[in-house]
Amino acid sequence: MTGKVWVLLIVLLLGAGMVSAQESAAVQTSSNLSAAPASFMLDNVQHIWQGWNNCGPATLTMGLTYFGVEANQYPAAQWLKPNSEDKNVSPWQMVEYVNTQVPGTTRALVRYGGTLDGLKALVSNGFPVLIEAGYDPESDDQGWMGHYLLIRGYDDERSVMITHDSFLGPNREYSYDYIDRFWRHFNRVYIVLYDLSRQDEVMALLGPDADEQQNYRNALEAARQEAIANPEDPFAWFNMGTNFIALGMANEAAVAYDQARNVGGGLPWRMLWYQFGPFEAYYAVGRYQDMIQLAQANLNDGGGQYVEETFYYAGLARAAMGETERAIENLNQALWFNPNFSPARAALAEVQNM
Repeated sequence: MTGKVWVLLIVLLLGAGMVSAQESAAVQTSSNLSAAPASFMLDNVQHIWQGWNNCGPATLTMGLTYFGVEANQYPAAQWLKPNSEDKNVSPWQMVEYVNTQVPGTTRALVRYGGTLDGLKALVSNGFPVLIEAGYDPESDDQGWMGHYLLIRGYDDERSVMITHDSFLGPNREYSYDYIDRFWRHFNRVYIVLYDLSRQDEVMALLGPDADEQQNYRNALEAARQEAIANPEDPFAWFNMGTNFIALGMANEAAVAYDQARNVGGGLPWRMLWYQFGPFEAYYAVGRYQDMIQLAQANLNDGGGQYVEETFYYAGLARAAMGETERAIENLNQALWFNPNFSPARAALAEVQNM
């Protein structure tokens, strides 16, 4: 048995110390979740049809209309993706926009490893929630891609989530099974919008997931259980990698990402337009050439050149390899595409001062 296989087995067996944390989270949040009614609809949220490539800004603005923000997606788009061809806006960018650019006391936070019960608890208590999920309807014949949804309500009797979908329309219903199937493609990420005066209520509803590190540990345990149930599930391995890298466990993350790319037919070809954990993991363990290869694959696939992270991570790899001029060129490309992409700005300043 190779060393790599041994490491994979160790990764699978990790979590023996996390199960109790997961069980504890379930116990501590049960009283909050049980308060959710059998059905609910959040009022005072306006639907917005997205503009070109504008799913993220449109969906975020829909959530913000609950707090009195004008139903105009373009102020958010201008800051989040100044280039209309930009294929991706990441959850952390959406949170940064709300917390730094929206006037008043509206705030946002992001967590991972969400549950349907958690969504119900938040929405029924008056907190708009956005999720990012896979989107691959056979009727569209466009292939897999990422898509944001605003959770407006739910109905337990019919087992449906009611969403404002910027692409398909208002009050779009998706079954619980559908939501969970595609939501896990993005590590079940969710963004909660709230007024600062209600922050303590949000944290109480989140329970142990209020703590970011505990949240990643809980999400890791959920992904680990899915990988044990089906070792050929690339999304389970990818989510393990995402949670490992967030917990500072780069070696484990790199192994999990390698497995995600090689089991069950691999990952959707657009995966690295939206999620960048493999770059982070390979950078942390010194696999710079692998980063270059991933960036090049993004450039070759017909859309990755419209993702600033493609150039950002190539720049980090080039800098680590001593290719300073090419690193600066890549980082400037990222900033030319999106001047508000703060990681590239920080990296460029560091490289220029080397």
